[in-house]
Amino acid sequence: MLPILGRKLHLFLGAGRPHAAAVTTATPLLAPLDPDRDARITALRAAMAVRGLTAVALTSPENIYYLLGLDHLGYFAFTMLVLPAEGDPLLVTREMERATVLAQVPGARHVTFADGEDPADAAARALAHAVPDGATVGVERHGSFLPPAVLDGLRAALPTLAWRDCSDLLATARAVQSATETGWARRAAAVSDAAMQAGIAAARPGTAERDVAAATYHAMISAGGEPPGFVPLIRPVAMLGQEHVTWGDRAVAPGQGLFLELSGCVRRYHAPLCRTVHPGWAPPAAQEAAAAALAGLAAARAALRPGVRTGEVFAAWQRAVTGPAGPPPVRHHCGYLVGIGYPPSWVGGPEVLGIRPGGDVEVLAGMVFHLMSWVERPVGHVVSDTALVTADGCELLTTVPRELTVVS
Repeated sequence: MLPILGRKLHLFLGAGRPHAAAVTTATPLLAPLDPDRDARITALRAAMAVRGLTAVALTSPENIYYLLGLDHLGYFAFTMLVLPAEGDPLLVTREMERATVLAQVPGARHVTFADGEDPADAAARALAHAVPDGATVGVERHGSFLPPAVLDGLRAALPTLAWRDCSDLLATARAVQSATETGWARRAAAVSDAAMQAGIAAARPGTAERDVAAATYHAMISAGGEPPGFVPLIRPVAMLGQEHVTWGDRAVAPGQGLFLELSGCVRRYHAPLCRTVHPGWAPPAAQEAAAAALAGLAAARAALRPGVRTGEVFAAWQRAVTGPAGPPPVRHHCGYLVGIGYPPSWVGGPEVLGIRPGGDVEVLAGMVFHLMSWVERPVGHVVSDTALVTADGCELLTTVPRELTVVS
């Protein structure tokens, strides 16, 4: 058996691979970064009781980090947190992550799988240990990190268990950030500001887009940023509609708008912002588009306050961008909730609360949004900021100047 730091429980789940099946706990090596984590687990267990869940099996990196604080880049391999109604959480990971888990998550029991072993076997061992026959287990079926083959394997190995979708179980709790969390969002916003300012300064006519990207990265890291969940998006306004395309071998062209979208990251919390700049000179159409985008951002900011519905915020943005005449802009949202994010996203999963047409979600103090004003007429122009909903309104955490900028 491999040497194990800390105290080993004399418990093995399954046979054939005792080193991979071992469930271990560890002596604390690092203090938790977030003092709210115990309260989060207590609140989750209360929500589980309401839904009749004996345990939850969570696989999204954001939820695992939110509850346990496991912060590494190993989430690309299957990872599952099993939280029973009572007792220690169990964390299923690849065997090579043992040292990281022992260091960062001393309060969890650790179940590992070796390379070449089916992770469903390890997950089944963890669940068999945590819940009795006939129990109801919640799983995140709508996320991106529970492969269907693993879920099929769990069902086959544990045929007496009932499975229920709990993809939304932590959504409300994570939507409202604590004072600790908003403190990290503020620090991330300062990193975003530094990176954006560096990118704008580098966006001179003839500069390679990759050099603009390099400037943003240098400033982001130097300002105290951690690896963000998503790379900066840098491309000419002519490619604005290609929403997740970033820099290439192109040179920054005089007079053509350059779109920059990026986010700093601190303790996995993100604070995105966008700016559109014009190298050399800006055509008259850019002035008109920038004015409409700024009007939309101001209107959305004024509307974003506790008690309103997300659809009301979108409507305020749309009216401001349209003006007294003209067709309304075609856009699926004017912002979305942000917070914890791991690659490949800074928003925390494929289903994100957006400020959308007709949205009926109540805005609450402590929510943090990437508030976006995106227009495409008469030309493309985007301006956005990270916005914290306060008790009496909205505070923009990112501060880079929003007016039309020409880089000489």
